[in-house]
Amino acid sequence: MPAQKRSTTPSRTELLSTLERSSKKAQETWLATHDSAVEEYGEGERAHRTAFASLKHSFEKVGDHWEEKDHKGPSDPQAARRGAAARAGGDGDSAGGVDANASKAHLLDVAKRLDVRGRSRMTKGELVEAIQKANDRATAAARKNDA
Repeated sequence: MPAQKRSTTPSRTELLSTLERSSKKAQETWLATHDSAVEEYGEGERAHRTAFASLKHSFEKVGDHWEEKDHKGPSDPQAARRGAAARAGGDGDSAGGVDANASKAHLLDVAKRLDVRGRSRMTKGELVEAIQKANDRATAAARKNDA
């Protein structure tokens, strides 16, 4: 009788808080990709990075959760990278789940929903950075309330 393989895949109860507050589709996207990546690469950073790359292809972080994007595709220059270039990363061009490739009008709408002040005078790059900071604040506040 073959030995059963012990699963190291996160269960729904072990999802990151931002995914717990997201749609079932976002959760399933992350979990399915993570499961596949664990089979391919083993448990660890690479499996998590792969799962988030997949998530960011179809979802964007808005506040303390992930929402489905109107279009599929990489959300920022880091998400567009593959292989060794993606693993090297580290040069600060990840937008942390903000869809930096979205239109300025979309970013203005997200910034309005997050009550980002001064948004109408911001460049597209400034909007991405302001949304990322607003997302971080919203996530921190949600985690504090969850505790």
